[in-house]
Amino acid sequence: MSETHTNSLAERLVARFGDLLASVETSLGQTTIEVTADNLLKVATALRDEPDFDFSLLVDVCGVDYLGYGQNEWETTGASSTGFSRGVRGEASGRFDWEGRPRDVDLPRRFASVVHLLSISHNRRLRMRTYCEDDALPLVPSLTALWPVANWFEREAFDLFGIVYEGHPDLRRILSDYGFVGRPFRKDFPLIGNVEVRYDPDKQRVTYEPVTSVVPRVLVPRVIRHDADLEQARAEAADDWKEN
Repeated sequence: MSETHTNSLAERLVARFGDLLASVETSLGQTTIEVTADNLLKVATALRDEPDFDFSLLVDVCGVDYLGYGQNEWETTGASSTGFSRGVRGEASGRFDWEGRPRDVDLPRRFASVVHLLSISHNRRLRMRTYCEDDALPLVPSLTALWPVANWFEREAFDLFGIVYEGHPDLRRILSDYGFVGRPFRKDFPLIGNVEVRYDPDKQRVTYEPVTSVVPRVLVPRVIRHDADLEQARAEAADDWKEN
């Protein structure tokens, strides 16, 4: 998709929806709009039904947890006589609980629901993001009435992130079982899990117990790198994309 084509979509979105959109961004040929929960159904209906947009196909719905977003555990921008730091500070995903969560993240809201739309008639894609206003009870409207295929996608986001899709006809777990404790894709979910399952020969049934057989340890630190080689590779990739 050409840059001109994508910019045209962004301009049309701003002209059509105006203040209904919290933001419109275009990066690497992909247009992303941010819509509040109050305006989501109104905007989504227009995107599906109006001929200028005609986003008839919903490709995906997914949840996002921005807790700890943009943070790393290793010092990679400075060095001492002994080299780069290798000390793990324990601030990234899976290494803290909710009370001890990182608090210096600029993003004001933790959870978001992201929708990917496709217009076959215009050969055009669009990403639509809606932040959940309440971190304790993440809530956004369901899109199943507009795109029935959203049903299982929204159940997956509910199961893994705990995002509640208001108006969903059958919102229940779809990947984890009914006895599962917690939301496994949340950033503060323990890497070793909350419970483990084993067969108890005395009770002659499967039982759930607190995790005791696995000891939490740091294997791979989370690092946001700005190495010169990576920056050069990104620049070359951007030049190739513009040429093509």
